[in-house]
Amino acid sequence: MSSMLVWMAMIFWSAIAVLIAAAARKNLMAGASEFFIGGRRLRGFVSGMTYAATTYSAFMLVGLVGLTYKTGVGALGFEMTYLIFTVLLLVTFGPRFWLVGNWYDHITPPELLANRYRNKWVGVVAAVISFFMLIPYASVQLMGMGFLVSGITGGEVTFMTGVLLMVALSGFTAFWAGMRSVAWTDAFQAVTMMVTSLGALAYTMFHFFGSPAGFAKAAARDIPDLVSFTWEPAFFIGLTLPWAFFALTNPQVSQRMYVPDSVVSLRRMIIYFALFGFIYTIISTLFGLEAAMIMPGLENPDTAMPRMLSKVPTAMGLIIFVGIFAAATSTLGSIALTLGSMFARDIAKQVRPDISESAERFLGQVSIVALLGACIVFAWLRPGLITVISSMASGGLLVMAPAIVGVFFWRRATAAGALVSMLIGGVVTAVMYLAKIYPMGWWPCVWGGGLTLILFLGVSVATKPPDNADDFINRIERELDENNFRLWSVKNKSKLMEP
Repeated sequence: MSSMLVWMAMIFWSAIAVLIAAAARKNLMAGASEFFIGGRRLRGFVSGMTYAATTYSAFMLVGLVGLTYKTGVGALGFEMTYLIFTVLLLVTFGPRFWLVGNWYDHITPPELLANRYRNKWVGVVAAVISFFMLIPYASVQLMGMGFLVSGITGGEVTFMTGVLLMVALSGFTAFWAGMRSVAWTDAFQAVTMMVTSLGALAYTMFHFFGSPAGFAKAAARDIPDLVSFTWEPAFFIGLTLPWAFFALTNPQVSQRMYVPDSVVSLRRMIIYFALFGFIYTIISTLFGLEAAMIMPGLENPDTAMPRMLSKVPTAMGLIIFVGIFAAATSTLGSIALTLGSMFARDIAKQVRPDISESAERFLGQVSIVALLGACIVFAWLRPGLITVISSMASGGLLVMAPAIVGVFFWRRATAAGALVSMLIGGVVTAVMYLAKIYPMGWWPCVWGGGLTLILFLGVSVATKPPDNADDFINRIERELDENNFRLWSVKNKSKLMEP
């Protein structure tokens, strides 16, 4: 594909995204809450689309396509397991996050931990873990974009050119207008992702196989191993376990439980996300199976989708390209904004509690630039398969799951239990991944996650819980019951905004 056409497509789409960001900025008010979480004023559709666009990134149409190309329909089981767990977690934890966030003006997920456990260091540790683990995940978006532009232009546009262009656009929308800009552009990007991928799948299905039935027959004949579940249990659990708790442990998505303007919008957010996720997962898996039949024997599975674009008409290839570009850009911008808010709120403000909101916002913006610089370096190194890197990052974040669940459901949970489990569990998990230690064939996230849970339970039982534990949990449960505030039965929220 001509590099000129690719440049034109990127410039045209970026211009639309910048115009949307500019429109969002007109409604931007003062304050850290307004910049980092949109002032908690986002409606259901925008909330759902920013959640979907943040979650479903270059990982899907590059990473999941590549994983399906290499390992078959096991990738579908892996991603559907993630979707089911995410919906269940959102239904269970969404109202609780939303309630507590409004009561205490929380902006970041680590603030919730620090408040519940009455220990600022719990929040600091959670923020530091998030920084270390999300840089690789954010870098995956850049790698996906680099592989994509290099692949479809035959190397005329280099890997690093794609990386730098995406950093510029993502950083601009996050730095300039904060969450409102990111959310509005996410909504546009999510619609772009869905429409372009559906159109492209329909074209390739009929062009190469005649019909969906023809595709099914060809798959059964040509790639029988890929349409059968062949994943080993250790591989499936190792890849799936971190993603099952993604909605809780990845702050760029758990932060989005704070942003809806009401629980009604929160409910709609979950519905829109679930529908989007189901359709987009099926699309990505089918692309992977198509690529395996059309272009067998690729050395790097992550290049399967870029190679597919060379097999379709130029206009269609550009449409798919724009969809992937939208997915990667939205996720990177969301991660950058979330980590910027965590640096300002959970680290800098703990060192200087008297810091002003304007200074807090400025520090968040500076950290966005620093984070994106680190992501550029990581992407330049190209350390491995996109799907595996993503799962490794989520595996490291998994060590926060017991402490987060304990916030709402275990009165005996303590700050010591949270700190010890996150610190030791995080170090052990990271070392095992870096050293490629897989005892008995099981992945580091299994061993690290198990150790984290044991430490959290054991240390919490041996130490004294904070004085507010009973009151904190009782108040949440009372509000849920008295106001019919269970997620699927909402009548009013008259008392929910009390301090």
